[in-house]
Amino acid sequence: MARRCEICNKGPQVGNNVSHSNVKTKRRSLPNLQRVRAIVDGTVRRVRVCTRCLKANKVVKAA
Repeated sequence: MARRCEICNKGPQVGNNVSHSNVKTKRRSLPNLQRVRAIVDGTVRRVRVCTRCLKANKVVKAA
C-alpha cells in the first residue's frame, strides 16, 4: 500500500540528514496518514488521508 493521501496525493519527501561534519545521507519524511471511514461517492469506504486534509474538512467522515 502506497504512503499517499487519497485526497491530495501527498507522499513521502526526500531530503538529507546533515551531520556535524557536514556529511549528507538520504532520509525520508513520511506524511502523517490516518485510516478513516469516510463517505466517498455516497458509500462508506476506508481511506488513508493525511491529517492536513482531515483538519481542513476535505473529508466527510462516516458516523
